[in-house]
Amino acid sequence: MIANLESLRRRFGHLDGAELIAAIRGEFPGRVAVISSFGAEAAVLLDLVASVDRALPVVFLDTGELFDETLEYRRSLTEALGLEDVRVIAPTPADRDEARDLWLTDPDRCCHLRKVVPLERAAHGFSALIDGRKRFHAGGREGINTLEADETGRLKVSPLARWSHDRIEAAFRSRGLPRHPLVAQGYRSVGCWPCSRPIGIDEPVRAGRWAGAAKTECGIHRVIKTL
Repeated sequence: MIANLESLRRRFGHLDGAELIAAIRGEFPGRVAVISSFGAEAAVLLDLVASVDRALPVVFLDTGELFDETLEYRRSLTEALGLEDVRVIAPTPADRDEARDLWLTDPDRCCHLRKVVPLERAAHGFSALIDGRKRFHAGGREGINTLEADETGRLKVSPLARWSHDRIEAAFRSRGLPRHPLVAQGYRSVGCWPCSRPIGIDEPVRAGRWAGAAKTECGIHRVIKTL
């Protein structure tokens, strides 16, 4: 568990991108993992990870309700970037049976069974988890820091938190990164198929997630601000 979040922020809070990934990897050797949905912008974070250490574990939550395009993108992007340790984590059969069509009646419970519980198992033994959250996505993410802590005291690292949309797009172009196939169909944020839709050009990035509901997050990014 992380003893002093503010100390880490003083030392590393000015960093982002690959520099922050490298610093955290050095601070917690063998105890850092990456969470990736292999979604619309995932290639940028994973390219940075690969530039630091292709062997860093990457946790991919296969909920059983993902688009076929996402599963294929995971395969092709993993190969393109040379990622060496992508861990596909799924709900247990019992959790999947309970979830069934919960996305219709209780999406919070559905996310808990399909994502939160599997991640809790996969994160055991890691002191820091790297994610791809960004402030410009809004929907409650406007104030996120590059370094936060979850409810267990585990460090949450968001190397792209301060990156703008233009900077993300520039990274795609300059690095020649492949796009998620659904981006061309208007999806700017890609999750499970029942709870994702294409959006208009003037809508917020995450407007297509749980559209029409008050829900904005799946539950895997609950944070506290200080320890």
